[in-house]
This record gives sequence, C-alpha cells and structure tokens, in this order.
Amino acid sequence: MTSKGKTRRMVSVGLCAAAVSAVLAVPAQAARPAAEADTRAAAATPAWKLKETGTDVRFRGLAPVSRKVAWVAGSKGTVLRTGDGGRTWLNVSPPGAGELEFRDVEAFDARRAVVLAIGEGEASRVLRTDDGGKTWTESFRNTDPRAFYDCVTFFDHRHGLAMSDPVDGKYRILSTGDGGRSWKVLPSDGMPAALPGEAGFAASGQCLVSSGPKDVWLATGGGATARVLHSADRGLNWSVAESTVPAGDPARGVFALAFRDREQGIAVGGDYRSGEASPRAAAVTADGGRSWRQAATPPPAYRSGVAWLPHLKSAALAVGPTGTDLTVDGGRTWRTVDSGSFDTVDCTPDFGCWASGEKGRVARLEF
Repeated sequence: MTSKGKTRRMVSVGLCAAAVSAVLAVPAQAARPAAEADTRAAAATPAWKLKETGTDVRFRGLAPVSRKVAWVAGSKGTVLRTGDGGRTWLNVSPPGAGELEFRDVEAFDARRAVVLAIGEGEASRVLRTDDGGKTWTESFRNTDPRAFYDCVTFFDHRHGLAMSDPVDGKYRILSTGDGGRSWKVLPSDGMPAALPGEAGFAASGQCLVSSGPKDVWLATGGGATARVLHSADRGLNWSVAESTVPAGDPARGVFALAFRDREQGIAVGGDYRSGEASPRAAAVTADGGRSWRQAATPPPAYRSGVAWLPHLKSAALAVGPTGTDLTVDGGRTWRTVDSGSFDTVDCTPDFGCWASGEKGRVARLEF
C-alpha cells in the first residue's frame, strides 16, 4: 500500500471511530435532540445489513479479515469466502467434506485459513488452505473416540491452539507452531481438573480465544458452575475462575468470550434451549479473568457470540438467536439493538464487523 493509501485508510478509520463513538455515547433514555440532529444521528447509527450467500446452511464459524474480506464456515462441510464486502461469495468448501460440521474458522488473509470440524472421534478435524480455498490439506484428524474438539484460536500467523472437551478428566489442548500445518497434544500437567459434566460449547468458535502473543482463555458450561480457564503461556499452565453465568445443566454456561486486551474481557452465554430463561447471561472481568462480575443489566436472552468494537474502549456487541445487544460501558449494561438471529460476531480494525448464523445469514455492520 502506498503512503497516500495508508493515510487515506487511517483517516477513514479515524472518522468512522469518531462517528460511531459519538452515536454510541448518546444514552438510550437521553432527551431527544433537535429534528435535524436526530436525522443525522439516525443516518449514522450502525446497523446490520444482510449479505446474500446463496445457501441455507448454518454458519457458526466466522473469520473477517477486513470490511471486504471474510470467511464463514458451517454445516454440510461448507466454507464461503468474500473479497468484495459480501456482494458475492465464492464456495471454497473442501472436496468431500459434506459430512463434516465446521464450527470454527481462523483466517490470516484472503488466501490462508484454517477450519475446525467438530464431533466425536474422527469427526474432529483441522484443515488448512494457502490458496483461498482452491485446495485444502487435512492437518489433523482426531483418533481418540473420547475427544471432541470445539474451538480453535491463533495468537499470530504461526502459533495457535485448539481445545477438546475433557479426556481423562482434563481439557485436551492441541498446539501448532507452523500456522496449522501440523499439531501436537500438549501435556495436561498444568491443566486443572474438569468438573463433572463440564464441557465447552461449539456454538460460535469463541469458547477458546486469545489476546496478545501468549494469553488464552477457555469457556465452560454444563458443570455445577460456569468457569473460565486462563493460560499466560500458550496453553501449558492454566488457572481457573468461576464466572457469574448460571450453569448446572448441560445446556447452560459460558458460550463465548472476548478480550479487548489481556485484562478487560466479556463472557456471554445462558441456556441455549429455545424458550428457556437466561438470567445473568453476561459477566465482565478487569483482571484477565481472575475474577468475574455479573453484568448489572445483562442481555435479555441467551447469547452465543461477543466481540469488541474496534477503536472504542468500552463498546461491544453480543449476538444470539433472538437478537443483538450493545454495551457502551465495557459490558456492565446491555441494550438490544436488533432482533435478527445470529450465532457469532467478530470485528476487524477497519470496522469490518460481521455476524453469521442460521439459514445462511451473514451480515456486515453498515453506517
């Protein structure tokens, strides 16, 4: 990119951040401004705009690279990629993958990506592409019938982890140091024991998330309490803390995490069963997950995905089957801003905020 192009992009991102910050700073119950100002605010308010994908599969895996480039992965072994902001989508599904259930995708750019298929035994697999999905290489296939892989995350273009539900009483962690071309199981000596019935949720690709070069967090549910595990050394040693999100049932717990940095994080979840109440469906931490505090005004229902808005210190979005919620105070209070169904959400530094979910739904935040 030329110096002039970089400058234009920086100015564009700066103006976008300023505009969004100004809109979000207006309290929901504030007095209405003058008609002209109200019209300008309405025009600037960000909202989801659906992008036609041409399919009805469910996309729980989402990896935006920018406002123009994004990958989605879902059921029936489906992987799509866009390079024009969602106007058109290229089906880049791995050949013969129709029986696989993709639940997570991590993309480094428009050409390189890693997808995770979930399931018991050999149904759990990792595949990688280096040519935009024209060809895929299977880099891991689980051979342990006791393992069930849920999520994958990367610290950079080389180092990443994937996690499985507990095996022999502890979560199993896979590690890669070559961008997902090869994987190895890490020793479990530094992993705390799992609770009876405890597991991760492969609902949004956000049950395992990282921030910075070494910090990673793992979300749990199903046990007596919903917990968050943290490692500061890329998965070798873990500490554990109880969240305030209710658990005690296989359908309840923390479903997704998002960390703005290695200290400030948000957890969302609840009970994924339709019609079931999900009180206390969000929690926040300011100390890297050592302690969690219940959201004062949580989302009104189960939420499976969460993401920080770029360049804004305290704004984030949470999504679920019944809508999207916004916080502007770091996760302490939430208000519903959209009623559409999504499973996961993620943002890029150039305000490329995307969401995806059931029936082929993919949307980008528009202004």
